[in-house]
Amino acid sequence: MGISHYIKDIGRGKDGARALGRAQAADLMGQILDQQVSDLELGAFCIAMRIKGETPEEMAGFLDATHARLNKVHTDQTPTVVLPSYNGARKLPVLTPLLALLLAREGVAVVVHGAATEDKRVSSQAVLAHLGVNAANPVSPAAAGQVQFILTGVLNAGLDRLLAVRRVVGLRNPGHSLVKLMNPCDGPALVVSSYTHPEYLLSMSATFALTGQHALLLRGTEGEPVADARRTPAMDVFKNGQTVRVQDQREGSLVQVPELPTTDAAATATYTEHVLQGLLPVPEAIAQQVQHILREVKT
Repeated sequence: MGISHYIKDIGRGKDGARALGRAQAADLMGQILDQQVSDLELGAFCIAMRIKGETPEEMAGFLDATHARLNKVHTDQTPTVVLPSYNGARKLPVLTPLLALLLAREGVAVVVHGAATEDKRVSSQAVLAHLGVNAANPVSPAAAGQVQFILTGVLNAGLDRLLAVRRVVGLRNPGHSLVKLMNPCDGPALVVSSYTHPEYLLSMSATFALTGQHALLLRGTEGEPVADARRTPAMDVFKNGQTVRVQDQREGSLVQVPELPTTDAAATATYTEHVLQGLLPVPEAIAQQVQHILREVKT
């Protein structure tokens, strides 16, 4: 059938484009994830959506299609936290692995998923490899107290192809929001998601509320789902369509800024080990985030 008729609706420019309904969006994304569209159609879709922007209804439809096609992690009612890690380290070290291991130490199953979308950034995958956590293939069931890292392509090859468009055209597309919103587990899990710009706070909040997912949303560190070690951001929890602010943003700078490593993967891994061993303190903002997450998954 193709997606050209959808592109006609969404590709008429910022003012002339029409939003898709949830079912239409699900059909469109389903064809993309099933890799039934050409490279040309895929590129046209990405550029059209970049100009138009996604509505919460469209994102909900994209999520419907994605959740129906993922190679899911079996949880068997194990308290599970999902950490999407796609941005990596640019100016600050990527501390998503530290967050994951702090949660695992508390008996939570942690699923980290990601893909290298930019060549110049240090990824959680690289840091976790230094810490002895290698990419899982095939996917293993979630296990209490353990961290599992899964490459996006293992969850769904079509989704990985969608993310890879960024390497060609240099712009984000709906796939980059999808991976931060989706639950790759076959049972209940808390998705810890982050945004980089204020407009994404509004759109992601609306999507979580519309889909009824269980999630914690914060302004992360350079797009990663971990609180900035230098300041405590606001954090919102979404569950069954309801939204609760569990953490207010703390104004001003810390009296004592924690000593952070360079962005190098090995240095970040060493820092992570030292924090876990108690040789260095857990940054206050991350400690707060851990407590909010534990309250959500253990109650």
